[in-house]
Formats: sequence, structure tokens, C-alpha cells
Amino acid sequence: MSSRTSAVLQALFVTFLWATSWVLIRIGLEDIPALTFAGLRYVLAFLCLLPLVFKRGELRPARELSGRRWRQLIILGLLFYAVNQGAVFVSLFYLPAASVSLLLSFTPVVVALLAIGFLDERPTTGQWIGTAIFLLGAVIYFLPADFGGGQVTGLVVALIGVLANALSSIMGRDVNRRRDLSPLAVTVITMGIGSVTLLVAGLVVEGWPTLSLSNWAIIIWLAVVNSALAFTLWNHTLRTLSAVESSVINNTMLIQIAILAWLFLGESLSGKQIIGMILAALGALVVQLRASRI
Repeated sequence: MSSRTSAVLQALFVTFLWATSWVLIRIGLEDIPALTFAGLRYVLAFLCLLPLVFKRGELRPARELSGRRWRQLIILGLLFYAVNQGAVFVSLFYLPAASVSLLLSFTPVVVALLAIGFLDERPTTGQWIGTAIFLLGAVIYFLPADFGGGQVTGLVVALIGVLANALSSIMGRDVNRRRDLSPLAVTVITMGIGSVTLLVAGLVVEGWPTLSLSNWAIIIWLAVVNSALAFTLWNHTLRTLSAVESSVINNTMLIQIAILAWLFLGESLSGKQIIGMILAALGALVVQLRASRI
């Protein structure tokens, strides 16, 4: 087996793990408060990754960072983990997994638009076409709208997560292209800052929950396997796969989540919703592919 084939299979395995996270989160939310659940997952994932970066000595350059760079890392950690991941867990409490994943797949489109102001990067014609295709797919998926009060809350929270995810993507590109810290070191530092903040916020707002063995099993699996291990494997595949190949593989998650939610959560989709989801996935992919060539 060639190294490229091996990398593709590993990347597909990682996206499958990430897709199963949505099912496990939906199951866990029946007993575990959303913010505390998210905080516990990422604090444990942070603790799993911490020995790895210490062993490699990848945190040593952090001692020489300026106050401005530390402020960037703090804001990035708060945006990506505290706000974005908190929003994902809360929105999954109110909305089906497929709906939330479709909304979050809008992130590349928002990133392309925000890059105009933040990075002075103009979207290409292909990216505008991809944006139009995505929006058409989303309209087909969600309309005619018939949302209850809880679903409206879920939509608003999910869109907050999309914005936070897009802003953190823009900031993450700026942080990583300076190359004064390794990608793993950036992840560990920002995850530590964001996850601890998220957990503290969850405990203050929701209190400490009573967790069963099955609850802890879900949290530990999400932290160790679907976060720490999956992230490490994904970074390993990036040494071999191009940005285009990674984008294509990562974009399969939207369909994987819909299938898994149907199999394990009983979340069925109508023919109209399936068509809308496929169009949205295609539009997001076009935006990502065009962005990777800029």
C-alpha cells in the first residue's frame, strides 16, 4: 500500500470518527448539560495532548512570545473552543444532527467572505458560484420553514457557532503562518484556554451533573479517540495529502453525519432535504477547492 493510499484511508477514518461524535453528543445530551459536556470533552482532550507536546519540546518557543501573540492565542482559544464548540453542543440539543452539520458546513463560505476584510483576499468567481450553490441547497433543505421555539434557538446558536468558527479560521491562519509555534502547540495552547473557560462557564451556569458510567464512557471516548487521537492522525495525513484532497475528504462528513443520524438516532430526511444537503455539500466543496488554489 502506498503512503498516499494509506493517508487517504487514515483521513477517511478520522472523518468517520468525527461524524460519530455527532451521534454520541446527541445521545449524551439526554443526561449531560451541553456546556459542561463540551467543556469536559475538550479539557480531557487537552490533558491527553499535553504530554505529547511536552515530550517533543514544542511548547518551549511559547516562552518567547510577545504579549500581543498571547492575546491572539487567547482570543483564538475562546472563539474556537469556548464559543464555537459550546454552540455546537447547545444547538445539537435543539436541532437534528444533520441540520446542525449543514449549517456548520457554511463556515468555508463565511471564511471566504470575511477574508475580504481581514486578509484582503478576494473570493474567486468559482467561490461565488460555490456560495450560490450552497445557499440554494440550504434554502431547499430548510424551506418551507416550520420552526418551533426551541428550533429557532438552535438555529440562532448554530449560526453564532458558524461565525465563531469562521473568525477562528481567519485568526488561525494568521497565527499559524507566523511559524513561531508548531500547529500542535497552537492547538494545545488554544484548546487549554478555550476548554477550561468552557468548562468553568458550564459549571457556573449548569452546575456539576450527576454522571453515570455510560455518560463518562461517552465523554472519555470523545476526548481520547475522537479528539486527541483523531487530531493527531489528521495532522499526520496532512504531511502527505494536498489541501484539495483534505478538503474533499473532510467534506464527506456532511453525508456521513446524515447517514449515522438516520441509523442510530432515527433522524430521517425527506427527498427534498437530501437534494438540498447534496447541493450544500457541493457548494461548500467548490468554495474550499477554489480557496486551496489561491
